[in-house]
Amino acid sequence: MTSEKRVLLIISGGIAAYKALELIRRLREQTIKVRCILTKAGAEFVTPLSLSALSEDTVYGELFSLTDEAAMGHIQLSRDADLLVVAPATADILAKMAQGRADDLATTALLATDKPVLVAPAMNVRMWEHAATQDNLATLRRRGVFSIGPTEGDMACGEFGYGRLAEPGDILNAITGFFADRGRLAGHRALVTSGPTHEPIDPVRYIANRSSGRQGHAVAEALSRMGAETTLVSGPSQLPDPAGTRVIKVETAEQMLTACRAALPADVAVCAAAVADWRVDNAAAQKLKKDGGAVPQLSLTANPDILASLSANGNDRPRLVIGFAAETQDVVELARAKRLRKGCDWILANDVSPGSGTFGGTDNLVHLIRADGVETWPRMSKNDVATRLAREVAQNLNDEQG
Repeated sequence: MTSEKRVLLIISGGIAAYKALELIRRLREQTIKVRCILTKAGAEFVTPLSLSALSEDTVYGELFSLTDEAAMGHIQLSRDADLLVVAPATADILAKMAQGRADDLATTALLATDKPVLVAPAMNVRMWEHAATQDNLATLRRRGVFSIGPTEGDMACGEFGYGRLAEPGDILNAITGFFADRGRLAGHRALVTSGPTHEPIDPVRYIANRSSGRQGHAVAEALSRMGAETTLVSGPSQLPDPAGTRVIKVETAEQMLTACRAALPADVAVCAAAVADWRVDNAAAQKLKKDGGAVPQLSLTANPDILASLSANGNDRPRLVIGFAAETQDVVELARAKRLRKGCDWILANDVSPGSGTFGGTDNLVHLIRADGVETWPRMSKNDVATRLAREVAQNLNDEQG
């Protein structure tokens, strides 16, 4: 499947550049051809000779090199690959990509390409969390650029947090998965819900939960990456919009249901949002005040059941409806009952009890529950869960068509 695939690997300047050597080696083991562009800053960390030896190809670096232009012009260089990978992708090169700058060979190739692009960010945690970096990444995602990582851990600068380059094996899996999955859901429409909902108590307070939206956003991106026309209906989340998706942002469960109905018809609906079960019956129009220490009495009413609504029989019911069951005990048993009660086709059950690290974390351990049984997946990143689920969806929809 990947024997004739070509990757243009762009290595920018960061301490994590040394991991590019391992990535090249592993790509070549998969018979994927690799050609490298090494930025001036990247050359401070790895040498052209080491990259050339591992890739068995010329390493390019100078935009105005007569030798390089004669061998492989920079426009052709950008288009001679099936996928462009930027690893590590520093805050600087992400900013240049977002701005459309072309002041060196790497950024010129990225601006001139008509091929898909995958970035693997790596930088100091403060740089990663800065609003400018997050805005730049959000801009790139809206343009269809895919990303992997960064991960959380200790950094060379002595700090701890998100900013570590994804491991070469994970980047390799993203690349091989991209080649294997591309186009599998072409011609299909997907609807995904993600994030929490915020149910107002008054203008400044609300009922919510700890969901980050990370799993739902990853599912939307995975379905889009496989070619599905994907709509993401998201509650409040700090995550950038997934690449290649149409995003509708909502606050409450009622708004989410309305947006979901408007997004139909769809071939598959994945309800990954952690929707609040209840809302305040009569939210206060003004901020509630402490009145002599009296505690306000809140009257709650049930929110609409989005999963059950989408699962109900009707002309606009998606062919495949998938829900999530976030439980703190008896995970599989409760999820089985939920699947029958809601009327959906599949349920992904996960443990969100304290200490599990699921809510707000990067990893997940799920059980896929269908009418014919339960399949327990090993603990993996939420991105990997999303990719595996999207593959299951593709197999199901394509088998039905066949």
